[in-house]
Amino acid sequence: MNTSPSPLPARDLLAALELRDLTDPAQGPHAMQLLLEDVLSALTRTWGCALDLRHLHPLVAVEDNYDRLGYAHGDVTRDARYSRYVGESVMLRSHTSAGIPPVLRQLAARLRAGGGAGDGLNGLDVLLALPGVVHRRDSIDRLHVGTPHQVDLWRIVITADDDPDAGPTSLPGPGQMQQMIALLVQAVLPGAQWRTTAAVHPYTRAGMQVDVRTPAGWVELAECGLIAEHVLTGAGLDPARVGGLALGMGLDRALMLRKGIDDIRVLRSNDPRLAGQLLDLSPWRPVSSQPPVRRDLSIVTGDDVDAELLGDAVRSALGAAAEDLESVSVLATTRHEDLPPAARERLGTRPGQVNVLLRLVLRPLGATSTDEEANQLRDRVYAVVHRGPVMEWARS
Repeated sequence: MNTSPSPLPARDLLAALELRDLTDPAQGPHAMQLLLEDVLSALTRTWGCALDLRHLHPLVAVEDNYDRLGYAHGDVTRDARYSRYVGESVMLRSHTSAGIPPVLRQLAARLRAGGGAGDGLNGLDVLLALPGVVHRRDSIDRLHVGTPHQVDLWRIVITADDDPDAGPTSLPGPGQMQQMIALLVQAVLPGAQWRTTAAVHPYTRAGMQVDVRTPAGWVELAECGLIAEHVLTGAGLDPARVGGLALGMGLDRALMLRKGIDDIRVLRSNDPRLAGQLLDLSPWRPVSSQPPVRRDLSIVTGDDVDAELLGDAVRSALGAAAEDLESVSVLATTRHEDLPPAARERLGTRPGQVNVLLRLVLRPLGATSTDEEANQLRDRVYAVVHRGPVMEWARS
């Protein structure tokens, strides 16, 4: 595993920082903000707690993104192939949970400074909401994108230091976690059936995955659990007085489920027929779909190929034109050793390489791709992802 940070090219970093955050009202209205408001209102109204809503910068310390949340040093998610490092100690956040450790350290500093009733910390009950864009390596299809939106919802409780009954038993527990899930599901998908399954997260205990039933079957909506003690102690907080609930939800999927949208690209579309429907939570009214254009490529690459890495390479190759891609899928892979001799010679493969049959499906949201346009995009992709010495075809 390669965990050595490979700095993101300046062009890619600038594009990432300029990307619109659909959760931020300062960057324009969007239905995602309305959905988030429904969730926050349901939780704070029921609990009677304060709300601390923060739109934090996407550049974070690697230590906050991983170490202080409990990720192991050998965890695959740290791999430089999947994380977008800007330097040795800074990265584009891979999840909004990266904002939690700094906030907890701020609370700890206030407590050490003598925070009490006058500081608002004595008997604190607050819902911390951290929404925003995260940056990942991901496959390209109708449900996934490399820059999805998430929200972390952490209910943080600090018991009163003069309360004789204060202690771990007075902090939120499994019962409140179940209540939080029920409130969340009702706010996102009113009346939907839900279930939980056990899940392991480095920053929670009694972790769970929350699924909702949809016409297409069970779909994951959120991950949650009780705040792990090591996250609190690492920030300088006493788990005997501080605790609570931690939940993370993908906002793109939640909004798509709420409105009945089946293509994640729609959420960022500037087509007036589409963008106008993304200002409310009314059911989606389908716009006439453009016919897909398929292009298959036979490429040579390393043996560590996967859909996420190829998807990321394709996005980099196409830039803004990547929005025209509906999906990139691997149809077949054949190792050099398993290729017939004639194919090895034709492709010029070497031991350790793989021949991949890659399918591009192009379907612009607002126009139809011509054959010439499709071929140009195909050639740009081929030039970036092909690692063999032989170019099998020339653009026609």
